[in-house]
Parts: sequence; structure tokens; C-alpha cells
Amino acid sequence: MDSQKLLQRFLNYVKIETYSCSEKAEQGIQPSTESQRIFANILKDELLSLGIVDITVTEHAYVCARIRASAGFENAPSVGFLAHMDIVEGISDKAVIPQIKQIDGDTIITSSGDTILGSDNKAGIAEIICAIETVLTKQIPHGQIEIIFSPDEETGHGMDNVPLSWIQSKQCYTVDGGGLGEIEFECFNAYKTIVNFYGLAMHTGTARPNMTNATTMAAHFISMLPQNESPEATDGYLGFYAPMNICGSMEKTTVTVFLRDFSSQNMIKRIESINAFAKAIKCKFPNGNVEVEHIKQYENMKETLDKNPQVVEKLIQAVKNAGIEPVFKPIRGGTDGSRLTEMGIPTPNIFTGGYNFHSKDEYASLNEMSKACQTIIELIKLYAQNK
Repeated sequence: MDSQKLLQRFLNYVKIETYSCSEKAEQGIQPSTESQRIFANILKDELLSLGIVDITVTEHAYVCARIRASAGFENAPSVGFLAHMDIVEGISDKAVIPQIKQIDGDTIITSSGDTILGSDNKAGIAEIICAIETVLTKQIPHGQIEIIFSPDEETGHGMDNVPLSWIQSKQCYTVDGGGLGEIEFECFNAYKTIVNFYGLAMHTGTARPNMTNATTMAAHFISMLPQNESPEATDGYLGFYAPMNICGSMEKTTVTVFLRDFSSQNMIKRIESINAFAKAIKCKFPNGNVEVEHIKQYENMKETLDKNPQVVEKLIQAVKNAGIEPVFKPIRGGTDGSRLTEMGIPTPNIFTGGYNFHSKDEYASLNEMSKACQTIIELIKLYAQNK
């Protein structure tokens, strides 16, 4: 595996703007930005250049590529690899300008400091393509391999229009994790809660006693969320309430809250707590009204993966075969793999060598990216043994 080719691919990818747009994604528009479709076609052309002929870019900009098994390995299990093309919105609208530093024998890639880097998840894309190129050029025996590059993962809609019937693999792997050796096979249960507060608007000079300010109602509601159960106060297996957005006016104000918990029972309690907080606000402001909508986003994939232990076992062995000690961490979030697992295809997550995602301090280690690439190759070898 050529680490310099991996580096160049990654640098090329992060320079391509692929911010996704939550507002459009919530309206059912996919891809939510045209730049993702442009990137999808760039990736299609690159895969074609490797000699892969079975490639489709769907109407929703999913890149789907299938590589036939080597002769004599047609009966080996098909295995799929996924990564997402979009980068998170809201950090900056500027173009990414990657910087390269040499530190302690490693090549570290950062942004200029004005934007995120985009290793989430362009590192994963680069690693998958470099692994496939290595398998093909070195003629490493393999079963069928499938690749999916998806749009709008960062908006929570990455699997909304995935061509499920196209996927023949009974097991897949997302390449969307963090530091060296990390294997992730459990994640949050996730809900998005939308709380609408309806007030009674009046002229502020003659408001007493009947005016009810929806913005004030929303502020009181947010103050009721436990601060010791916020994202900034929790880690490990601790769940949280995360107010993500507040917008509106005196007449109507909307608050969006993310609910996260590893336990499904605790998630039920969080939903009940939100309902109780909303009811309390209604009592406090009797001239106003409160409406609550809970929208399920994804489930903890651990239960399904526990029923398919061989999928994780092979990943553990692949990491060891790449000369790395596996590190087991829960995902304090979710991946396309979380949703694909929920759809019936077990899909744990592989590290990428990226750090500090969704911030201007994001960086990636080329040494660790190379190890992620090698892990993918080792997985392909392991599945080929079951011919």
C-alpha cells in the first residue's frame, strides 16, 4: 500500500467542498447540496480508472461499486465498505486548505485553522479506494467487494435513500471512526425532539396582564434541561439532552433538542422527562401552548451485532493482522452503519486515523490512515478464506 498515494488522494478530496445542508435534508432533498453530486461523479471516474466497471451513481448521489470475486473465490462471502462524502455544515463556509506537518516520524494533516479539515469522512473514502487499488494491483485473492459512498450522513439522512436492494453483502463496515485501532460496534439510541411554543403576542407597552412570550417560554424550557446531562458534561456511556437550535418570535418559538442514550429504557425516560418539562411550561404560561414531537433517528446497533458476532470478530482479527492492538469504544453519536444495521445488514465501524472531528482543530495522521487501509485489506483477505 502506497502511503504517499493515500496522502495525495486525501489532500485532493478535502479540497473539494461538500458541506451538507440540514435544512434541505429535512425537506427530503438529497443530496442536500449539489457539490456532493459533483464529488460523487469524481469518485465514480476514479473507480473507473482502477478498472472497476460495475459502478452507478444513483439519482440521490450514492456511489455504488461492485468488484467481482477473484477466480475460484466466487463462493466467498461478499463484504461491503461505506464512507460518507459530506462534511459537517456550520463550522465555516470557506474552502478547506490542508496543511502538512512532520511530527515524530508521522505526517499530520490539518486545515489552515479557518475551517474543519474534512477527514470526517474523506479519510475513510481515501482509505477504501487505496485498499481496493492495492488488492487489485497486487492481485490479492478476494471475494465480491461492494463500495457505497453516501451523501448527507452529517444531516442524519445518509441512509434515507440507500439502494438497499442493490446491496448483496450480508455484512458491511463503515470506515468512519477515530484513532488508531478503534473498533466501534455500539452507539447511541438517538431521537430528535422538536418543541413548539405558542405565545400570545401583544404590544409590549400594553402587554400586562395577558401577553405570553413564546421566546420566554422556550428559555424557561431550556433552563429545565439537566446541565449535568449535557454533551459538555458527559462522556463514555453517559447520555444527554442537547438543545441544538432555538428560533422564533414572541408568537411562536421552536426548540430542537437531541436526545442520546445507550440504553433504550433510559431513552424512554428522557422522552418522558421532555414531555414533563413541556407540561410544566404549559402550566407556568396558561395563555400559551406547547407541542412536542419526538422523531427517531437511529438505534444502538449493539443488539443486532451481538446476534452476528462473526462480523465484529473478523474486524478484531483484521486489526490484529495489521499489527495493531484493538481499542473498543462506544460511538457517542451514530454512523450510516448504525442505520444500515437497523435495516438488517450488520455494519460496525473502523477507525480512520482522524481526530477532533467537527472542529477547526481537526487533524489526521497518515501513519494511522495507512493502518486503517491495511485493516480493510486484511478484512478482505479474511473473508476470502471462507471460499
